[in-house]
Amino acid sequence: MVKTWAKAPSPCIDVCKFRDAGRCIGCSMTKEEKKRFKRLDGKAEKRAFFLVLIERLEERGRLDYWTRMYRRRCERKERPCVLDKIDAGMGRKEAA
Repeated sequence: MVKTWAKAPSPCIDVCKFRDAGRCIGCSMTKEEKKRFKRLDGKAEKRAFFLVLIERLEERGRLDYWTRMYRRRCERKERPCVLDKIDAGMGRKEAA
C-alpha cells in the first residue's frame, strides 16, 4: 500500500516569486506556509492544507496552471499525486 499523503511533495512548483501580497505567484503560498508544510503530520493535516490552497488558487485563477505543474512534479519525483485522491473524494473528474 502506497502512502500517498505521507509521501506528498510540497505544493511548491519552484517558481518562488513573492509578488502577490507576500504570496508566491506559482503556488500562492507564503514563505511561512512553505515552512509549515514540511512540519505537517498525517493525512488530515496535509489534506486540509491542500484543500485551502486549491480554493485560494481557484479564486486567483491559477489552479489549472498549478495543477499541471504539480502533477509534473509528482511524476518527476516518482510519487503518487495527492490531487487524484482529492479529485476522487470530491467527485471531480480529473482535470489534466
